[in-house]
Amino acid sequence: MKRPVALASDHAGFRVKEIVKEILNETQIPNEDFGTDSDASVDYPDYAKAAVGSIVSGTAERGVLVCGSGVGMSIVANKFPGIRAALVSNAKAAEMARKHNDANVLVLPGWKMERAEVEEIVKVWLRTEFEGGRHQRRLDKIRAIEERD
Repeated sequence: MKRPVALASDHAGFRVKEIVKEILNETQIPNEDFGTDSDASVDYPDYAKAAVGSIVSGTAERGVLVCGSGVGMSIVANKFPGIRAALVSNAKAAEMARKHNDANVLVLPGWKMERAEVEEIVKVWLRTEFEGGRHQRRLDKIRAIEERD
């Protein structure tokens, strides 16, 4: 990874975000934490916007977002052109999100995820490459929708 992975969570995702940060640090993958820094109640759109903005600007290469269900962070992230955020809760879904959708943002549910499953999902998502081919045609169609007036 040439540029850092942007990290963000709300209060419900804070514990899992910290696990992701530990995993990235252990594997020497650069990362930037956009918060939050505790389990005190916050508004997830603020943190998603900051992290995703760093991807859109080219400062970060990919991102990992976490909130309670993962749904809120997914909704916010996918409002940004060029962002393909995928909410996943298992390694196979993480693999396919990269292979077929070139997902540049991984969204995790913060509720009830254990370190082992977080680690498996994150590592699979980081090492899986986009297949291109017929999948590129589909991404081109998504880009056309984003660029529509």
